[in-house]
Amino acid sequence: MSATRHSLLFSFAEKYTVLLLGIVATMILSRLLTPAEVGVYSLGAVLVALAQVVRDFGVGQYLIQEKQLDMAKLRAALATSLLVAWLLALLVLAASGPLARFYEEPRLQLVLQLLSINFILIPFSALTMPILRRQLRFRAIYAINASNSVTNLLVAVGLALLGYSYMSMVWAALAGSVASLLASLLLRPRELPWLPSRRGMRTVAAFGAYATGGGLIDEASVAAPDLIIGKLIDIESLALFGKAQSVLNMFNQLITSAISPVVFPLFAARERTGGQGGAAPAYLRTVSYMTALSWPFFFFLACMALPLVKLLYGQQWIACVPLIRIMCLSSAVYSMFSMARYLLVASGQMRVQVGIDTWAGVLKVALVLAAAPFGLVAVAWAVVLALLLRSWLSYRALRAACELDWRRLLRTVQKSLLLCACSAPAPLLVALWLPEQLPDAMPLLVLPGTAMATVLCWIAGIFLLKHELAAELLLLQRKLAGRMLAARTPP
Repeated sequence: MSATRHSLLFSFAEKYTVLLLGIVATMILSRLLTPAEVGVYSLGAVLVALAQVVRDFGVGQYLIQEKQLDMAKLRAALATSLLVAWLLALLVLAASGPLARFYEEPRLQLVLQLLSINFILIPFSALTMPILRRQLRFRAIYAINASNSVTNLLVAVGLALLGYSYMSMVWAALAGSVASLLASLLLRPRELPWLPSRRGMRTVAAFGAYATGGGLIDEASVAAPDLIIGKLIDIESLALFGKAQSVLNMFNQLITSAISPVVFPLFAARERTGGQGGAAPAYLRTVSYMTALSWPFFFFLACMALPLVKLLYGQQWIACVPLIRIMCLSSAVYSMFSMARYLLVASGQMRVQVGIDTWAGVLKVALVLAAAPFGLVAVAWAVVLALLLRSWLSYRALRAACELDWRRLLRTVQKSLLLCACSAPAPLLVALWLPEQLPDAMPLLVLPGTAMATVLCWIAGIFLLKHELAAELLLLQRKLAGRMLAARTPP
């Protein structure tokens, strides 16, 4: 098995483990806590997420894309991470009171104060994760992130059962950070320094300024709907919108977040070695794979949103179903451009990516602000329009950088479109048949059978259409068959 495929295997294993544990936690907590309780923690988590982007200050991307790393650069990166993270801890702590008063939610102050502790802990493992990604050591990354998720699940559910309400999620987040810190210290590469140094910080800061600027704007545009809903509508609506986004983010957790840690170093390596065509052919191949997975996924999700929400969250969260169905459209389209960021950064066009983040973020905030007075459905349509505009901006950048015009993209995704049509009949027929008021047992009866039929049609479509994924599936089948044969053969 090639190094890339081996890395993808452990990357997918890590993301699926984290996703599975997250789903279990969500299913339990959604029945133990009300939308209003979840909304308090969600608002605090969104606000802290904005600071999390600045906390990294581009150190991770710097370490992955830098052609030659030495001890001086590593120590400068550590110093940058420590300085920025600890300053942010003080900032979040100081801003907790004013933010609680701004949102007229006194409980938010304690949430932010406790979550600020994460900024003190995280820098101690700041170099470990990016270096492990640079080295494609995804087995170690799996162990670190799995320890975080297991600890988070156990603490959150345990404290919720004991009546700690929204604070159970806060303490769980802190416990998860401690667990991942301990795991990263055990798996830390030996070549990493323990002491920081000011020498070379200017170089890291110069790169980090662009990376952080674009990342902060991008994260602000992601957080904008939650922040606006929390202020202009109410906390309960924020929780409903957050649950809808969580369902949509399943694809990111299942596929995108597993592929991107491997794709970014791969694009960077192609650019460093100057292979034929640079990273553009690898990007088109990635688009082919992404759309073959995302388009059937989001079509299934739009059709099966009602039973899925009832199974995962329960009856009290049904109001987020129409939001999911609306936002599936833009999520499917954007899957063609979700990896554009990594190609642009790998090819040294950080400023272009920052420009995309800036324009897309401003447009999204403006659209959501205009839509919020009309309710959650209007906000969902505003998010759709904003993501479509972001897709167009990404396409323009790719066309200028890599000559990826619309004809090449259409040729790349045409089989994926046909594949989506092949897998569509089962979820579409079930969606038309399902009643609006589902009995409690109905999701358990409907979802597994529909999912199985969809997957079987999808696999059949891959081989009938001779999609690029067919070769990967055959290779996986041969590998598994070889291992099973080896296991059965006596020594």
